[in-house]
Amino acid sequence: MSSKEKKSVTILTESQLSSRAFKDEAYEFYKELRKSQPLYPLSLGSLGKGWLISRYDDAIHLLKNEKLKKNYENVFTAKEKRPALLKNEESLTKHMLNSDPPDHNRLRTLVQKAFTHRMILQLEDKIQHIADSLLDKVQPNKFMNLVDDYAFPLPIIVISEMLGIPLEDRQKFRVWSQVIIDFSDAPERLQENDHLLGEFVEYLESLVRKKRREPAGDLISALIQAESEGTQLSTEELYSMIMLLIVAGHETTVNLITNMTYALMCHGDQFEKLRQQPDLMNSAIEEALRFHSPVELTTIRWTAEPFILHGQEIKRKDVIIISLASANRDEKIFPNADIFDIERKNNRHIAFGHGNHFCLGAQLARLEAKIAISTLLRRCPNIQLKGEKEQMKWKGNFLMRAIEELPLSF
Repeated sequence: MSSKEKKSVTILTESQLSSRAFKDEAYEFYKELRKSQPLYPLSLGSLGKGWLISRYDDAIHLLKNEKLKKNYENVFTAKEKRPALLKNEESLTKHMLNSDPPDHNRLRTLVQKAFTHRMILQLEDKIQHIADSLLDKVQPNKFMNLVDDYAFPLPIIVISEMLGIPLEDRQKFRVWSQVIIDFSDAPERLQENDHLLGEFVEYLESLVRKKRREPAGDLISALIQAESEGTQLSTEELYSMIMLLIVAGHETTVNLITNMTYALMCHGDQFEKLRQQPDLMNSAIEEALRFHSPVELTTIRWTAEPFILHGQEIKRKDVIIISLASANRDEKIFPNADIFDIERKNNRHIAFGHGNHFCLGAQLARLEAKIAISTLLRRCPNIQLKGEKEQMKWKGNFLMRAIEELPLSF
């Protein structure tokens, strides 16, 4: 979106926010919004009217605001509820990301023990082995596409083993995940999306049947046990929870590993500093999370009660979408916000969200990134971009900031 186009736009649409053109120039656009229009109007198709939030302080406030709901059933009356656009929609949306307290607390508690600090640390050796095995395959070629060869397979292998799902199915998850995180209600895509989500539901049904027959010490077996107890988890919630853990368990980490590597490749001084001072790795990861936030826009929140923000009435049923990417570049919070600085102090980014819906897998994502990047720099010290950085393309995607391919030579 050019500067001229930005000035003429009064309402942004879902398709514009999802476009590659928007991703290419999003940071400059957000900078203008933070200065002059921190509450920006959106037209979200079947979802109705919405607002884009770009400032950090507003984001912090709204991510904890009880007037905003994740479950639209807590906002709309029975007569107001929109019909499901996809016949498989109900089977995949009853998860904790789309829920409010007390349901959210109940659902989160069921899986929280698998993501404690102690449990995550027990995965360290396994993640290290996966990282080394992946690099063993590509190192003789002195070339790889970081996304396909390293950043995607590492977290999908980890979450697959945690959940107890067959590793050979990981490519299917890649297709299904893209449909879920970049859902569009454009008529030409609805039929294809419904077909793909139908495949996912059938897969989950088959997987659950198998786990019922042969339970094991994995997370899906534990969730099935909770479902069998009746009051803990419904069948729809079971399928939705498995779907969320598969998608959220790898998608953001793929972007964190890729975006961090890209940032280091584009900032040679920071790359060299990290090679010389590997003890800066934790700080570098936090800066990568801030600088190119893996989740660019939050999932939607519905307004349950009207309120005023920046002199504008936010009406009941309006949608609120928060740009984590913009909040993490807010100049009032982060000095030299557009500078990638791996020694940044007091880095209060909100890349993992804030409040009740703070990312459950944040510790796991940080550990996977730490091992992935450390191993990459140790084993491939001469790594560099193959091609010009201007040739790298951001995916057209509503929720995520993701690079399509990152070719590297070493």
